Amino acid sequence: MKIKCVLIDDEPLATEVLLNYFTNFTDFEIIGTFRNPIEALEFINSNTVDVVFLEIHMPVMTGFELIRLIGNKTKVVITTAFREFAAESYELDVLDYLVKPIPLPRFIKCIHKIEADYNLKNNFKIESLKIDPHIFIKVDKKMVKIIIDEILFIEGMKEYIKLVTADKSYITHKSLTSLSEELPQDQFTRIHKSYIIAVNKVKSIEGNRIQVHSHTLPIGRNYSKDVKIRILE
Repeated sequence: MKIKCVLIDDEPLATEVLLNYFTNFTDFEIIGTFRNPIEALEFINSNTVDVVFLEIHMPVMTGFELIRLIGNKTKVVITTAFREFAAESYELDVLDYLVKPIPLPRFIKCIHKIEADYNLKNNFKIESLKIDPHIFIKVDKKMVKIIIDEILFIEGMKEYIKLVTADKSYITHKSLTSLSEELPQDQFTRIHKSYIIAVNKVKSIEGNRIQVHSHTLPIGRNYSKDVKIRILE
């Protein structure tokens, strides 16, 4: 039996990101996507829905108003760019609160929380598909899926970053710091104010230079000691 989900958001791109994430989880089924909360409410009242992913700020009706109308018919996960409403949302007994842009690792935690709640409610166990951890970055108005294990390094370029894999490089409007927060800390390390590398892709270190796959990159003076300890030990 699949966990039936509905996505409610007036931003199509936000819905697209979630739909891409959900393709990795075979125990979940998206049975409806809505931009209009009133149409979504009618659907929820007429169908069995296990979880609603809901944006707070929408025209016609806010997410909080919709939650009160939904009552206990289904569980709710808030998806929003605003952190300041988290306390209010939990007073309404939401299952989780996701802040946009939603990193994949954070989304996976939410999936596990949904599964645990669903299992408890239905008294049986389901198994999610084991997936290759990945992130999504926006490239030329398109959300591109990047397998984390394929990343060699990321280079910061002022307001942009270049993400490099063995086969291709991608440029996106994002800061190096914000992207680093989406990556597993045990797999990546910063070697320079402008570079983050995948630790397991290092081939050699010579002086203040490090070879990652076929690329030679500089090691910043302030990072040298920590980098060598991390790589060599």
